[in-house]
Amino acid sequence: MASDSMTSDPMTNDAMKASAALRVSAPGMLTTLQDGGRPGQGHLGVPPSGALDAMSLALANALVGNAPETGALEITLLGPTLVVEGGNCAVAVAGDVEMLLNDCRVDAFCSLWLRDGDVLKVRRVLSGARAYLAVAGGFRATPFLGSVATLARAGIGGFEGRALLADDRLELAAPGSGQASVGRVGEQHLPQREKRPIRVVLGPQAAHFARAKQARFFSAEWAISTLADRMGYRLTGPALASAKGHNIVSDALLTGSVQVPGDGQPIIAMNDRGTTGGYPKIATVIRADLARLGQMKPGDRLRFEAVDVAHAEALWRGRQQEFQAYLERLSG
Repeated sequence: MASDSMTSDPMTNDAMKASAALRVSAPGMLTTLQDGGRPGQGHLGVPPSGALDAMSLALANALVGNAPETGALEITLLGPTLVVEGGNCAVAVAGDVEMLLNDCRVDAFCSLWLRDGDVLKVRRVLSGARAYLAVAGGFRATPFLGSVATLARAGIGGFEGRALLADDRLELAAPGSGQASVGRVGEQHLPQREKRPIRVVLGPQAAHFARAKQARFFSAEWAISTLADRMGYRLTGPALASAKGHNIVSDALLTGSVQVPGDGQPIIAMNDRGTTGGYPKIATVIRADLARLGQMKPGDRLRFEAVDVAHAEALWRGRQQEFQAYLERLSG
């Protein structure tokens, strides 16, 4: 990937005071603090949570000089209005959004320098479902099991374990290096909303479905229903009957597991999923496609494509190597 041009704007500790904060004037539809999540806690019954689109989270953080998994605001469909209080800060939004700074239109995918009293309004997400707002140095929040990610149904992480509300005051952490990188993501590196199918590997109970039903799973076009949230996406399409019934001894769920309950309509487990499930799993979305899946919303339509495990692993390694190299150039 070619490197993008960028400039630097030093930010001193005096400019970012410990009392600096973003006050929530309007919270948006669903705005939560998310980071890289808390993987590896399934044995405690705790799902990973974290950003549904980890690539956009990393881009927003890189633009303000943060580590890729630093906590940032995950904005869903309609965004918040934030007022800067007590200091100045650098922020960046990664996502296709309509956004105003003091009632003037500003761009996403670039760093913005905000001063005390400025008003940033993220009006709406134009394509996809989510955008991420990062601030240099991150937000001040208490980690739970090593992460500040919000898991609202358990009331843990984030800001009081919930989505933002009007008049919340989001204190900013002191910047780690005393500087914030200010730059822009080049046009050629903006996230693309690929039209290709979501790739999956066959699930541990794929054999519960006759070959004809497996073929139907891959040939059908599915729609994301209104019953879709951070816990899971329920799909609508042709019913998939299981030859062995739709109840199994509960076993582990992964992010991307595609379960088929008794009505035959698949459910894709997402970041706030349960850690076990008792429905047969026909497939699992590969890790390389989870960010793209995380940008889908009710009404969107999708198809599935089967790949083997070796191909799935190769796709993930290749994408990560390229993406990490780009992040290093953007942050450097």
